[in-house]
Amino acid sequence: MPMTPMFHVHAWGIPYIATMLGVKQVYPGRYEPEMLLKLILTEKVTISHCVPTILHMLVSSPAVKKLDLSRWRVVIGGARFPKGLAQAAMDMGIEVMSGFGMSETCPIISLATLKPGMLDWPKDKQVDVLIKTGLPIPLVEMEIVDPAGKPLPHDGKTTGELVMRAPWLTSGYFKDPEQSKALWPDGWLHGGDIANVDPEGYIQITDRLKDVIKTGGEWISSLELENLLSQHPAVSETAAIGIPDAKWGERPMMLAVLKAGARALPEELKAFMQSFVDSGKIPRYGLPDRYEIVAEIPKTSVGKINKVKLREMYSK
Repeated sequence: MPMTPMFHVHAWGIPYIATMLGVKQVYPGRYEPEMLLKLILTEKVTISHCVPTILHMLVSSPAVKKLDLSRWRVVIGGARFPKGLAQAAMDMGIEVMSGFGMSETCPIISLATLKPGMLDWPKDKQVDVLIKTGLPIPLVEMEIVDPAGKPLPHDGKTTGELVMRAPWLTSGYFKDPEQSKALWPDGWLHGGDIANVDPEGYIQITDRLKDVIKTGGEWISSLELENLLSQHPAVSETAAIGIPDAKWGERPMMLAVLKAGARALPEELKAFMQSFVDSGKIPRYGLPDRYEIVAEIPKTSVGKINKVKLREMYSK
């Protein structure tokens, strides 16, 4: 049962493969928690895909606590899969994994599947793999490169631009030769993402080139900041943006939506993030200075965090 609007590339692949396999397909039409949960149970849905916002809406629904979702698998795409959300879903028995694709890759390019040697790992260790961008699927080549196009080490730390190639990637944009040339400058498709690759070959997108926070000449991943703050027990949803700073150019700022009935002060959220500085998870310059607790975070039409709007709201 796809839970992504059909105008979004994340939804395009499933109808074709599902038809080829002869499996039952359920299309909900409206994305309301009660209706989705009812369809999952009555139609015996075993696999779905959606953006993190939809899964967050479901696991936050009071109705979900009464249900057995242990036979349901969900592939998350369209935005980074926060660790806190993944853990909440797994605690309910839902099997989750992340995937990655773009309109230009038609759509899927990688999946965060566990390798055989990882199947016996404890759940809290598996989740760190399941939320990654994933391993390239068959026939896909992916690499991270520096500005000169030179491949970078697969050490899980060094970041570069993610480039890819496969037989089904788009060759260009309709009636736009300049953008088409920029998409394939050197035989690789450049999608505009910053990523690292670990020694096991798992890719982790750390940010969009346009969303990375640049402070004092250093890059900070907004997605990593969101992932870390999502693990605070009172936090339901997070967003990180760069806001103008006279001294550093930009400084990171965090926004948080709290869980129903939960309480937390901005100072507590900063102390929580400081623990990741103390443990070496993020550098000291990556610690956000400002924290805002908000009722909701603006989204785009497909449920992604609207960072353009957030920057407009908080950069004044």
